[in-house]
Amino acid sequence: MDFMCLSDILHARCNPCDRYQVEDESSHLDEMPLMMSEEGFENDESDYHTLPRARVTQKKQGLGWFVLGGWKLLCTSCCDWLVNTCRRKKELKARTVWLGCPEKCEEKYPRNAIKNQKYNIFTFVPGVLYQQFKLFLNLYFLVVSCSQFVPALKIGYLYTYWAPLGFVVAVTMVREAVDEYRRYQRDKEMNSQMYSKLTVRGSCFIRTDQLDGETDWKLKIAVVCTQRLPALGDLFSINSYVYAQKPQLDIHSFEGNFTREDSDPPIHESLSIENTLWASTIVASGTVIGVVIYTGKETRSVLNTSNPKNKMGLLDLELNSLTKALFAAMVVLSVVMVALQGFVGPWFRNLFRFVLLFSYVIPISLRVNLDMGKAVYGWMIMKDENIPGTVVRTSTIPEELGRLVYLLTDKTGTLTQNEMVFKRLHLGTVSYGTDTMDEIQSHIIQSYAQGTSQSNGSSNTSTPSRKSQPAAPKVRKSVSSRIHEAVKAIALCHNVTPVYESRAGVNGETEYAEADQDFSDENRTYQASSPDEVALVQWTESVGLTLVNRDLTSMQLKTPGGQIFTFYILQIFPFTSESKRMGIIVRCGNMAREGLRTLVVAKKSLSEDQYQDFESRYSQAKLSIHDRALKVAAVVESLEREMELLCLTGVEDQLQADVRPTLELLRNAGIKIWMLTGDKLETATCIAKSSHLVSRSQDIHIFKPVLNRGEAHLELNAFRRKHDCAFVISGDSLEVCLKYYEHEFVELACQCPAVVCCRCSPTQKAQIVKLLQQHTGKRTCAIGDGGNDVSMIQAADCGIGIEGKEGKQASLAADFSIKQFKHIGRLLMVHGRNSYKRSAALGQFVMHRGLIISTMQAVFSSVFYFASVPLYQGFLMVGYATIYTMFPVFSLVLDQDVKPETALLYPELYKDLTKGRSLSFKTFLIWFLISVYQGGILMYGALLLFESEFVHVVSISFTALILTELLMVALTIRTWHWLMVFGEFLSLGCYVASLAFLNEYFDVAFIATPTFLWKVSVITVVSCLPLYILKYLRRKFSPPNYSKLTS
Repeated sequence: MDFMCLSDILHARCNPCDRYQVEDESSHLDEMPLMMSEEGFENDESDYHTLPRARVTQKKQGLGWFVLGGWKLLCTSCCDWLVNTCRRKKELKARTVWLGCPEKCEEKYPRNAIKNQKYNIFTFVPGVLYQQFKLFLNLYFLVVSCSQFVPALKIGYLYTYWAPLGFVVAVTMVREAVDEYRRYQRDKEMNSQMYSKLTVRGSCFIRTDQLDGETDWKLKIAVVCTQRLPALGDLFSINSYVYAQKPQLDIHSFEGNFTREDSDPPIHESLSIENTLWASTIVASGTVIGVVIYTGKETRSVLNTSNPKNKMGLLDLELNSLTKALFAAMVVLSVVMVALQGFVGPWFRNLFRFVLLFSYVIPISLRVNLDMGKAVYGWMIMKDENIPGTVVRTSTIPEELGRLVYLLTDKTGTLTQNEMVFKRLHLGTVSYGTDTMDEIQSHIIQSYAQGTSQSNGSSNTSTPSRKSQPAAPKVRKSVSSRIHEAVKAIALCHNVTPVYESRAGVNGETEYAEADQDFSDENRTYQASSPDEVALVQWTESVGLTLVNRDLTSMQLKTPGGQIFTFYILQIFPFTSESKRMGIIVRCGNMAREGLRTLVVAKKSLSEDQYQDFESRYSQAKLSIHDRALKVAAVVESLEREMELLCLTGVEDQLQADVRPTLELLRNAGIKIWMLTGDKLETATCIAKSSHLVSRSQDIHIFKPVLNRGEAHLELNAFRRKHDCAFVISGDSLEVCLKYYEHEFVELACQCPAVVCCRCSPTQKAQIVKLLQQHTGKRTCAIGDGGNDVSMIQAADCGIGIEGKEGKQASLAADFSIKQFKHIGRLLMVHGRNSYKRSAALGQFVMHRGLIISTMQAVFSSVFYFASVPLYQGFLMVGYATIYTMFPVFSLVLDQDVKPETALLYPELYKDLTKGRSLSFKTFLIWFLISVYQGGILMYGALLLFESEFVHVVSISFTALILTELLMVALTIRTWHWLMVFGEFLSLGCYVASLAFLNEYFDVAFIATPTFLWKVSVITVVSCLPLYILKYLRRKFSPPNYSKLTS
């Protein structure tokens, strides 16, 4: 639930989201699309009105459009309309919440619970069945299996059809039930967490990592008038209410009012983002009491989370298309058979029987083998010692890891550790690095030992009261004095608060918690809304000046000698994206070339009169109703002039282990990397450089902030002229561009070697993923570690979560969970490659196994006067797809074309996978021709060589068929594994052993004769030898890329 803090003072330094308004444009802009031709961009930027109009072609919605896919679009639209009608969402409205008077609330609001389950107890079975039978393969076999209940159409035993189909559906339902139960458990755990009423301490930290991806702690401001109440119970005795805006997606803004009516005059206070605690944030330190304003589905976190979708891999979609082609070929063949009969008698029944006879063209074992293969791939991934801790949470899409073109990654916690390290201090004439910090420490000790801290006054307290003093003549300060001033300024200008944990074993009430705390140096930690500030304060501690205490009005510093100096806080100017400074801190870009986050530190001495004048203007600006932010910024800026420059600091954001080589590996593999982050533009650009997402020699085009269509038009024109440069854009500008120039923007962005989107909300991240899918048709992968990455991960074709500092929400919602970003290299290059290659080979071989026996059936029927009589019946058909060929065929899941080391050494091999050449209509046509050739040879050979009894045809052809399949598996394998050899001999042994028991189908006396052996051998050699010769010639004269590396 989202609530407004009342009793505790929560102060925060949140980075506000840039707001914008889309202004109404003149009618000529509505009629003028952005031109993407070079001629259009040759015009002057300011003369965009003169750009020629683009030709707008309209799709012709005729019969051809309907047949080629329009029917599917119409059906989808109708279904969406029906669902939206049945599940019409309640309109979101602003609300008034009365303190302690729920009876005054007229509106009914959602339950304060979240639900991530896909189904309920009533929709589970129909929902799962729908997901299964919307696939053509499963729907086809359902129809075929049902046809066997009709006596006139029955051509085999019921179990030969229903057992495989039932097995596939049962396995799927069990898997979905387990996943659904896990989602239920996670929801139950989340919904059981409640906010408790706590006592007042005056300040409170919150963690927002699961909402916006930022791991630092934030301090926020509570309503002022409730802080003055004598007791907590008085909250329910006052007559007051909160007016809150309607629920919306933006997590960085809030507008509302707090009104107390029982005071004279009534008190009105404006409320903003600084007064709120959203759901999914954690009270990390201190206590808080609040009033709930949003619940359940109306909270910011739920509004920014998309519903999980059922993901289907590209390989499954390709196989689904191939099965449709096979079905069409099967129907055509059946019609030909009936036509050759002359359409005599009950030809329609004969047509259906032929369809059933050739139904093995589309084997149900295809689905079984692929699902079992996916389970094996998942097991191999989780057992890989080189990527420990990897978890496969969605076992249906491992092949997607080998088809990725776009990788969309979060920044904080994914590419970086979000741990800042102080690297450099620059005083203008001298620079100190990590290896010379001991010199700074010596200067600090020397300064305080000699009493150079007299600027703080003769006492241990620095007060705000200062009288006007005549300006002293400027003299050149010593290095020691300059270092002392710089370090003291860094130690004072920040929003950092030292936190001390309670002593272990003390379980007192909250009121006495402070007495139980250990204030030793070892027990102190620092918390702030920016990890940069924490790094600066930790550095000042390391050189001798330590921040030991801070509250809302003062802070205390401890010198190397143990003296405590108290400084009173008069005003704090929070950091904003517009001013790019906090207090007297501004941004500088010199050391940014080294990938450091730089700050300029300066100071200014004020007299009492100067401060009083500033305070009066500042208070008046804060009370303004219109343009409050602009007026406050103007007053603060008037103070930040003629300042004394003290130093420059450089802080480095530590990258995750091996981020740079991993990104280089992915780029060489042809994967385009986009960084989507909620952080500021400057920080995102800095990390893009330091991680080598953008090379140092590469130009960066920063998209200027735009508010309307005209500005977006000009900026896109400017961007179009740039070539081979990285692209950086903020979330608000992105939204304007997508509103008016969606297609043009995506087209331009996809041409960039790297793209950085900063200040992105969780919803925008998911929107970018969907745009890439729609406009490029390529497979996307999203990787992140925070709750704000869940929508992006669920929207991508393949979602990868990292277990990190931001919790497990992303890893639990992802398809694959890894421990470190560097593991993605092996996950894609090795396991993604193997999964796709193996499934492609397995799928095509299973289809070949069905095609060859269907070809034999067609030859048999045509020879025997086009009779719709099955060639093989009963156990032979079941055994053919199971114990006789299953083990060798399934052993293809162990095959590999290159070793893992080679795949990692030559990531360029990954590019071939994205082209889909391992499974295409071309490769399918080759397997189809092989099947027709081998089926024809086996059947015609058996008919030519059979003896007087028909049973000899069955024994000769079926034995040759089994041997041919075993040899074809051997022909397909590229790297032998001992289990493959075992599977070959096991299947052959099972077949030989079963001959003695299948007297119904085989003449045992004939099988034992040399005649049977030489006839079977001849047929088998003729069917397989030419293919072995062709494979040898192809390997010799046109070898694949991987064979060149392994030779």
